Amino acid sequence: MAVEGLVAVSSFSAPRESLGVLDAETAAALVEGMADIAVVLDDQGVVRDISFGSDELRADFSADWIGQPWASRIAPESQANLEALLNEARQQTMTRWRQINHPTTRGTDIPIQYRALRLRDQGPIVVIGRNLQGMAALQQQLIDAQQALERDYWRFRQVETRYRLLFRMVSEAILIIDAPTQRVVEANPAAGQLLGESPSRVIGRPFPEGFDTEGMHAINGLLAGVRAAGRADDVRANQLDSMQEFLVSASLLRQENASFLLVRLAPILSAPSTSTLPETKARYLRVFENAPDCLVITDPEGRILTANSTFLSLAEIPTEQQARGESLDRWLGRPGVDLNVLMANLRQHTTVRLFATTLRGEYGSTTEVEISAAAVRNGERPYFGFFIRDVGRRLNTEQPTTPEQTRWLDQLTDRVGRVPLKELVRESTDTIERLCIEVALKLTGDNRASAAELLGLSRQSLYVKIDRYGIVADQPSDPPGPDKKDRS
Repeated sequence: MAVEGLVAVSSFSAPRESLGVLDAETAAALVEGMADIAVVLDDQGVVRDISFGSDELRADFSADWIGQPWASRIAPESQANLEALLNEARQQTMTRWRQINHPTTRGTDIPIQYRALRLRDQGPIVVIGRNLQGMAALQQQLIDAQQALERDYWRFRQVETRYRLLFRMVSEAILIIDAPTQRVVEANPAAGQLLGESPSRVIGRPFPEGFDTEGMHAINGLLAGVRAAGRADDVRANQLDSMQEFLVSASLLRQENASFLLVRLAPILSAPSTSTLPETKARYLRVFENAPDCLVITDPEGRILTANSTFLSLAEIPTEQQARGESLDRWLGRPGVDLNVLMANLRQHTTVRLFATTLRGEYGSTTEVEISAAAVRNGERPYFGFFIRDVGRRLNTEQPTTPEQTRWLDQLTDRVGRVPLKELVRESTDTIERLCIEVALKLTGDNRASAAELLGLSRQSLYVKIDRYGIVADQPSDPPGPDKKDRS
């Protein structure tokens, strides 16, 4: 038998021959045996008879169902499902399964899945139910397990966050090395500073690297011993460039099927009498730290490697640790412009003198400064030294007027009334534009590419304006090349 709109039900091919004629008692026993709860309803939905499949289920329900409307024993949220079940039973021989909740004497609801069967036209409706308490318990266990997994996940995330924060803030240099390949997997900022690189550049590189031959042999022996026995004695190694001596220790860390080496680098501070630095260089370092002008050393990308206390005071930074690894552009007056101009001139001329700009502090203060800089070659990676001088106190609040500006203003006022205002404005705009280009060329040492960036123009636009105003550079500039869209 297939009922339209319902799940197909396969019927007996010859029920009379196979089952014969069942009497009422046999049919009742069959229904009672196959159902957890069976209810017989009249056409009005009143309970005429009821059967429970277990004593536990009987104890959960009140005994006064017979003679009462079945709807009075249904939870309010299941009334719609009950109406749909009875309406379908009046129209079809057999209904689909629907879930109905019943309140119990214990104050809880029991979910029952029902299917209804009308015996004959205008006859009683037999409703067969399956107890879903076991499935509901399994669903609740699944929900509890999911919530436990969610809590464990967020607990793990919090532990990982604390680990990351501790890993970044610890003052000791720590590296996590992949044991089979001896390549750096993670490095904290302190390790990057000691090795003269940012942590992101250290990751993926082989370890040890940058130490002298004896030190590399010692570190390799240390790592081999830790891999074999789980521990080994600390070793000493000298860095190749600075000859700084480190105490290197390592321990084995296992995670699932992978093995890692936790390596700690601790710089060994020599006593003043046995210092590896010559006395002359030691004096230079003391002067560097106590200089009244700001002294900053950066890598080729402009990230700060070290800075003296004067710069920290002017930039309103509490400690040098907070400045290391940051771009110097963060504190210069024109972000994205000043540092690019300085870097371009340093790469081309190796020195820059008296570059005027401003220095912005962390708390909003602004200081007029002059910057001189020099590029120091150190193999393939040069270092840039910036000498920043506070000139705010020696600058007047108003710049003095030059004789050329005075003549231009006098000529402008004399022509008022004789020349239309529109023409005066056009000529004034040209004069101001020419003066701005001359100032930009002066600030950048006649470097036209840097001057164009300073003015917000493309190179081609700047070249056209220079030719138009007949501006003559003091020294040859860079050749023109392809450029981006004009930003003027």
